[in-house]
Amino acid sequence: MPETPHSAAVTTTDHGAVRVITVNRPDKLNALNAATLDALQAAFDAAAADAGVRCVVLTGAGSKAFVAGADISEMNTLTPVQGRDFSLRGQRLMRRVEKMPKPVIAMINGFALGGGLELAMCCHLRVAADSARVGQPEVNLGLIPGFGGTQRLLRLAGRAATLELCLLGAPIDAARARELGIVNRVVAAGELQAETMKLAAQLAASAPLALRGVIDCVNVGGECGIEEGLEYETAQFGLMFSTDDMREGTDAFLERRKPAFNGR
Repeated sequence: MPETPHSAAVTTTDHGAVRVITVNRPDKLNALNAATLDALQAAFDAAAADAGVRCVVLTGAGSKAFVAGADISEMNTLTPVQGRDFSLRGQRLMRRVEKMPKPVIAMINGFALGGGLELAMCCHLRVAADSARVGQPEVNLGLIPGFGGTQRLLRLAGRAATLELCLLGAPIDAARARELGIVNRVVAAGELQAETMKLAAQLAASAPLALRGVIDCVNVGGECGIEEGLEYETAQFGLMFSTDDMREGTDAFLERRKPAFNGR
């Protein structure tokens, strides 16, 4: 499949209805600098707008790293105001990914540290190679997570694990990350791409509007009280009855055939 560069640092490749977005800085272990954050923002904007894309897989180039963190050589020169702006730039990207109307899978092929783990956590699902290592090591640089790490890790793994990872700054292996709920699945490194693409193909064949409804409900419910979350879920549930996909899905079930969803 032909690659589409959004900059030298980010490329995209389509596999049917699945778009693979790759951070392409293997010589820097795919570290996130300002230009890479902007290129990722553009790549996710394009995927959201493309009706032919039903699922996105995010990964890093090479075998060593998904994303090994933010680019320390760039951060080293920042003033306090520039540091805050860099954090806001990263936060905008993370929220963009988190609120994507299509499922996003992080394919964690190596180190996912600092900004890399923050980027993986804002994806909807995470599949990690058994050789991968994840963590929030910012304290070792005299910093704290700046792209949402304290907040998303808290929601995924709880207070104790968040404090352990952020205060100690030590990475953990994929198996431990799975135990804590930070990643959904751990597979052999040699099977990572095949297993992730299999999962992506399954999502790409599912009802797009229903998938979006689930993502929206979980995002809203994670940021409000249960009564508001239930009310939002009920509204979304009712809305599904106006879709062709709901009729197709229920007809296919009753007729004992595979549904063909069209996203309408």
